[in-house]
Amino acid sequence: MTDDSEPLFLQLKQVQRSALERLGGGLVYDGHQGRRVVEGQQMMQAASDIFLGYTQDDSSGRQFYVRTLKNHKLGGISEISEVRALSDYARLCGRTLARAHARSGDPAAIADYMGKSEVMDDAIASFAMTYAANQDGKLKLVAVS
Repeated sequence: MTDDSEPLFLQLKQVQRSALERLGGGLVYDGHQGRRVVEGQQMMQAASDIFLGYTQDDSSGRQFYVRTLKNHKLGGISEISEVRALSDYARLCGRTLARAHARSGDPAAIADYMGKSEVMDDAIASFAMTYAANQDGKLKLVAVS
């Protein structure tokens, strides 16, 4: 039971090989697939589940990761589908995803890849300016050379 007398449930989820690995291209993770998932979640999440872990059924060889089972509901779809609420929800999802991706990279490797020239800086600035100039209340995909 939790401190507020709510039951605490742990969920075991069976893991398979990564979808990227199944696509080919030489991406192979030779370790425990549950560990891959756990380490990925710990890298991406600002605050990880304290019960997050991994295990294996030795008799079948199936691999799992373990997490706290949460029953948080976002509310009804009718509440989210209101224009303002949907927009706010989408913005929150975007910020959360951006933060997770920002945490996932190796800064030294990224800096090495980008090099010392201003090519990457110029490309990002060009994309941002073109994107901003093309906003008229609608989301548009913009190609930048």
